[in-house]
Amino acid sequence: MIPIRYNLRSLAVRKTTTIATGLGVALVVYVFASALMLAEGIRRTLTTSGSPNAAMVMRKGSDNELSSVVETPTMSLLLAAPGVKREVSLPLGAGEIVAVNAMEKIGANGISNVQLRGVTDVSLKLRPEFKIVEGKAPSPGSDEVLVGERIRGRFRGLEIGQTFELKKNRHAKVVGVFSAGGSSYESEVWVDLEVLRTVFRREGVVSSVHVLLDSPASFDAFRAVVEQDKRLGLLAMREVEYFEKQSEGTSKLLSGLGSIIAFFFAIGAMIGAMITMYAAVANRQREIGTLRALGFPRWSILFSFLLESVSLAIMGGLVGVIPSLLMGFVKISMMNFASWSEIVFEFRPTPEILIGSVVLSGFVGLIGGFFPAVRAARVSAVTAMRA
Repeated sequence: MIPIRYNLRSLAVRKTTTIATGLGVALVVYVFASALMLAEGIRRTLTTSGSPNAAMVMRKGSDNELSSVVETPTMSLLLAAPGVKREVSLPLGAGEIVAVNAMEKIGANGISNVQLRGVTDVSLKLRPEFKIVEGKAPSPGSDEVLVGERIRGRFRGLEIGQTFELKKNRHAKVVGVFSAGGSSYESEVWVDLEVLRTVFRREGVVSSVHVLLDSPASFDAFRAVVEQDKRLGLLAMREVEYFEKQSEGTSKLLSGLGSIIAFFFAIGAMIGAMITMYAAVANRQREIGTLRALGFPRWSILFSFLLESVSLAIMGGLVGVIPSLLMGFVKISMMNFASWSEIVFEFRPTPEILIGSVVLSGFVGLIGGFFPAVRAARVSAVTAMRA
């Protein structure tokens, strides 16, 4: 077996090509890891919006709350269903209205949709992670609103003390900022339910009904009551399941785009590694001949050159992982195609993503170095010594 220090010395001697190839692999790993981190951030943001003890009811056939309509009289049936948790004999459930408002983005010449949610006092009890981090709670029935801390300041009028138009000639004032455990709720503006109902003319209906269950096991009994009357046309689902479906489209799109970009970068990195290793074989003909004369078999030379290529790629991969970790401090806003509103996401590094990215770099080095290694193994000892 050829000593590993021989390969490390060879990489150190060829500094320029080693650095160039390593940086190419680092770029591949950086792009690939960042795309996966963003997809994971989207999934985590939306799935943490739901609780395993909570369920929601929408109109059957609706893809999201924005397109759903549930008649208010139906709520009494839903809140009386078995499994709904009660507090001092009152069911913990509330109807909510979801709407979108086109607003001007700060720092960008454009307009995007912001999701508005009409809530009640019970709505806050359904989300134990809810907390006002600055300002105060809105007065009931007033045009005062709460803004999620992730979307705060990203649109004009969404800072404490500022106002914005809910609809033409109807202004709302921001009086507080809330957090919700890093969930997608932090990208919403919460308005009093009756105010939002009046502004958007949703009298007699809500978009969805959210309830807190006694336990996750109570869901089946609750769903059976909700869906048994086919005339109502209602669908019950766990909140966690709903938000997982909301994240699928966007996360798959970003993962796919990131993978495609990383694929083409990986092809370039493989070609770079291949060129580097072919040059190494050409410049080290005598070394290869000496190794063969010393009795090292062809498979040992093949393994040595492959090890050198893979080591170079993995070192480049480790270099690419470091800046990708810094992306964990970055938050970006983009359109969620499920709700057609702006949501703020963050990059979420996980051990699986980091390890997988480094493994990818090793694969790039393995493919890029395979054919040069085969060529090195086929070099004749006599021919090499005469070179």
